[in-house]
Amino acid sequence: VSLSDRFGLWLGFHKCSQDEYLDMIDGYISHHGLVIDPEQLRSKALEWATTRGSRSGRVAWQFTQDLAGRLGKPLRD
Repeated sequence: VSLSDRFGLWLGFHKCSQDEYLDMIDGYISHHGLVIDPEQLRSKALEWATTRGSRSGRVAWQFTQDLAGRLGKPLRD
């Protein structure tokens, strides 16, 4: 709401399909050089989305940040 009040901006985090969500995560994982078994990644990513009640780019990014922390790996710029 503060972005809207201050700058007149609204950010939307639109829901996406399961395949689109998993594609976003694959892109993030690849870009940041994180190494994890593909089946384990898929399982963890879907569980993450289910417990957050949504599949979106924002949720995919939050999952990636959490995974990097659990793996002890920094994210690239």
